[in-house]
Amino acid sequence: MVSRTLSVHKEHEVLLKLETAGLTDVLAQRVIDSKSNDLATKVVRLIENGGYEATTSQKQAREIMGKNFFGIEEANKHFRVNPSKKEAATLAEVPFTEGVLESCKDTHTLVAIFSMSILEVRKVDNSLFYSSSGGWYESEKFAKNKGTVSWQLVRKTPVDDSMSKTWVEQQELLSKDEEAPSAQVMVYTIIGHYKNTGERLFKNVYIRTSCVGSGGSRVLVGGFDSGGLVVFFWWGGGRHSDLGLSSAQKF
Repeated sequence: MVSRTLSVHKEHEVLLKLETAGLTDVLAQRVIDSKSNDLATKVVRLIENGGYEATTSQKQAREIMGKNFFGIEEANKHFRVNPSKKEAATLAEVPFTEGVLESCKDTHTLVAIFSMSILEVRKVDNSLFYSSSGGWYESEKFAKNKGTVSWQLVRKTPVDDSMSKTWVEQQELLSKDEEAPSAQVMVYTIIGHYKNTGERLFKNVYIRTSCVGSGGSRVLVGGFDSGGLVVFFWWGGGRHSDLGLSSAQKF
């Protein structure tokens, strides 16, 4: 016997909505006859995603990146994002070639970034932050910055050989196709990737971002162990053995 999750009244309401939308006896029979309940599963998945359906470009990127993919569906599930038509159109095409994705599939994570500030990401699950509320950055402009909707291909580890180097020295390690992302992009990526896969990025290290706090210090994130993600700062551009550089691919 199948366990029921909907009341008879709710089932009736859903059926009326489907019939109003054009469900006919013939279409209903197709759902019933669908192999492995495939059609019904697709309908439920579409509802879960707020009516959004992945594009061919996104499906190809997902296939290449595997677990290192955080798309619109994942943003909807983990950050409760319901994209507008404009946002969905902006993210319709992944701006990286298949060759770039193939070369980065094990070292980077491809993320659909939505306009969510660091403080808004923290509200989703503050148990994942070292400062679950308040904190030095609560009134900082960078922590309130919502960023822009875009695809970001973010490195999962510090830039090679970037530890124990100054900010200037670290910048010299970036290729012409790389840049240091904002703190908003890094926090969104780290928290989103963890909620989607259970993998903690930058667990034992910290990374500089492109953001600067009101006091002129460089914003860094990391130390994402069981105590929660740390958002901190480092005076000047000096060296530290646990401090590297974040990077993302330009497009």
